[in-house]
Amino acid sequence: MAESLKMKIAVLGATGQTGQYLVNQALQQGHTVTAIVRNPGKLSLRHDNLKMVEADIFSADSLKTHFKGQDVIMSCLGFPVSFFSVVTGYTLSMNSVISAMQESGVNRIITMTSWFTGPNSTRQSPYVIRFLLLPIIRGVLNNMHEMEKLLETSEDINWTVVRPPGLKNLPASAQEFLTHEGYFVPNSGGNAVGRGDVARFMLSLLNSNAWVKKGVAITTR
Repeated sequence: MAESLKMKIAVLGATGQTGQYLVNQALQQGHTVTAIVRNPGKLSLRHDNLKMVEADIFSADSLKTHFKGQDVIMSCLGFPVSFFSVVTGYTLSMNSVISAMQESGVNRIITMTSWFTGPNSTRQSPYVIRFLLLPIIRGVLNNMHEMEKLLETSEDINWTVVRPPGLKNLPASAQEFLTHEGYFVPNSGGNAVGRGDVARFMLSLLNSNAWVKKGVAITTR
């Protein structure tokens, strides 16, 4: 098999739990990574192919200089549940990201959301998830869904949205992925997936056109 192409990747959310797995794996695979962070002190990793830059994810001007020359933007940004205000981080940051991509000539983005972002996608979910868990995180899921809609209407952007179920803080395994174009993987149990596996799946898309302009729900077998 031919060696996969080495890419220049800008990573948003690089200091988050999933982002750190993504940065590590990308470097192991020989890619060149620009980690775009708010607080450089949070990422202790040092590597010849890693550049750390400080930027404001809510400002296209702040992002576009770091996007120039990149092959792909990968985002692991997450915003917490808020009981006192509407969650807006996903859409506000993606608006800036899309503008910065257009201004810097980058047209590929791989980002992550979650199962059940679609408003009517929870009908087949188990009772506990549907009536206890999802109402708590609905604000996050709604804003993720609005972000997905933003990408869908960006004609010049080759986006892929990766939707894992719950996440657990585990490194990548060798388990096979189950995928489904939609808001969940039917008949799969929907158990939490290791963050390292989510990163592994996202990176596997770099040399594949399988899910361009699509949302893909994933889990491991």
